[in-house]
Amino acid sequence: MRIGLITEGGYPYAAGESGLWCDRLVRGLAPHEFDLYALSRDARQEAGGRLPLPPNVRSVRTAPLWTADDEGRSRLRGGPGRGSGRGYGRGYGRRERRLFEEAFRDLAEGVCADDALRPEAGQEIPERFAAGLYALAELARAHGGLPTALRSEAAVRILESACRAPGARRSVAAATVRDHLAFTEQLERALRPLSLGWYAEDEGPDGLGGLGLVDLCHAASAGAAALPGLLAKRFFGTPLLVTEYGVQLRAHYLAAAGAPLATPVRALLAAFHGRLAGEVYRQAALLTPGNAHARRWQERCGADRARLRTVHPGMDAERFAEVGEDEESGDPATLSWIGRVEPAKDLVALLHAFAEVRRQQPDARLRIIAAPVREPGAAAYLAHCRGLAEQLFPDEAAGAHAVGENPVSFEELGGPEAPTLEEAYAASAVVVLSSVVEGFPVGLVEAMFCARATVSTDVGAVVEVIGGTGLVVPPRNPKALADACLALLRDPERRHRLGAAARARALELFTVEQNLAAFRGIYLELLSHSPVRRRTTSAVPFAHPAEAHVPGSWADQPVTATAGAGDPDA
Repeated sequence: MRIGLITEGGYPYAAGESGLWCDRLVRGLAPHEFDLYALSRDARQEAGGRLPLPPNVRSVRTAPLWTADDEGRSRLRGGPGRGSGRGYGRGYGRRERRLFEEAFRDLAEGVCADDALRPEAGQEIPERFAAGLYALAELARAHGGLPTALRSEAAVRILESACRAPGARRSVAAATVRDHLAFTEQLERALRPLSLGWYAEDEGPDGLGGLGLVDLCHAASAGAAALPGLLAKRFFGTPLLVTEYGVQLRAHYLAAAGAPLATPVRALLAAFHGRLAGEVYRQAALLTPGNAHARRWQERCGADRARLRTVHPGMDAERFAEVGEDEESGDPATLSWIGRVEPAKDLVALLHAFAEVRRQQPDARLRIIAAPVREPGAAAYLAHCRGLAEQLFPDEAAGAHAVGENPVSFEELGGPEAPTLEEAYAASAVVVLSSVVEGFPVGLVEAMFCARATVSTDVGAVVEVIGGTGLVVPPRNPKALADACLALLRDPERRHRLGAAARARALELFTVEQNLAAFRGIYLELLSHSPVRRRTTSAVPFAHPAEAHVPGSWADQPVTATAGAGDPDA
């Protein structure tokens, strides 16, 4: 089977968990061939280079979503291995302008319309949005020039009219011309996949095939990554599988809330991404959320429950096996927090909770082990947490001649105190997660593989992952967090019992093997319901039945499936 794997900001460039699960998928399903279609988010990602690719990857094509106008246009025109677009900067004739205005009007009115103000419309508004989206894609495929048109004066006029039409969202009615220009700029970037040269049914001069040659499109997230899959289904009937381990729509909402954009622009962007997610969920042959939290988001956006199938992420359990089998390791008075530093992790609440722990158990220690900080905002937040820890916990000495020591240590993963994840977990009695926002808690699963008892806040998919093998408290509640930590520090038997149960649960649900088995079955299931398009190739013996080469009425019939050697129908 030939799979078109479509990613945004991840594989084959990202080395984090978002890229690793795709790498494990491609390597684990080696009998299948993969064409990789990567939408990159920033220059740093591409500059970091690609992960080593296995032999079953046929080709890699990349297109940037991050570039400024001129650079983005030249990059999209592409070269070998790039996604090539057509017609940037080329003006439309009268007919093309009319087609664009009709299509963009449908899309803009679908974005601006408020379903609550027009309940009688039912599915009319989402269907109008979808009709406009596909019409723009057809126009881009046939004539190019879509990015220029999206930034044109005509597009701004149409958007302005849609914002002020009866039944429009109240939050967009006050949008100014500056807001319309800002939104069309963001929209052009979001719709760049429509202008890519990925939609072909034959091998190009560079030897790279298009999405018309694959048997199945697998989008590694909804949003921009699913757009090429939507168009492949529209143009060629290729089935679309969408996997979401983190909800892309939720990520867009959070990013827009923190962006320096006017309220009407944020409202328009939220509405656009909501409509796009709804269309992706309606058109996907199957949706595979990674947890119940993602599944609930998909259902709220209109996904059919019959086409939802939860597939938990697969993680490498082998690297934690030695720690998990050694129940006696770890300092019995040490709490550990391990992860990426950012405000959503709420380390401030954790420090206040630890102050209560220290009042009741003076020998307790807290290790905050952070992944290397790369974002400026994360560095400022880490500095704030260090300052708070110094205020809450002055250096203490055991005696008059001893050197004072702070009970809270800030360490960097990979440094001398915590050279590896395994050693960080091995030195812990209890692992704490204090987040106020969380998707799938990867660090929590790693702690479970290491047979460590955990205390977590009830956010995201935490309860689903823990399943009764750890303590869960409300977020933003330092007192409850402290009480749970004290309960485990004071009861070693309970700690060991919960750790063993957590490891057994993780090995049952969250291994690479169970993930690969699920996707292997899903691929075959989807292909069994979709006819295989005949490919003109002489490299495969018996690729076509012998009757196809014999003159006669049967030779004129369209071939919808490939018969192979040993096929009784061949």
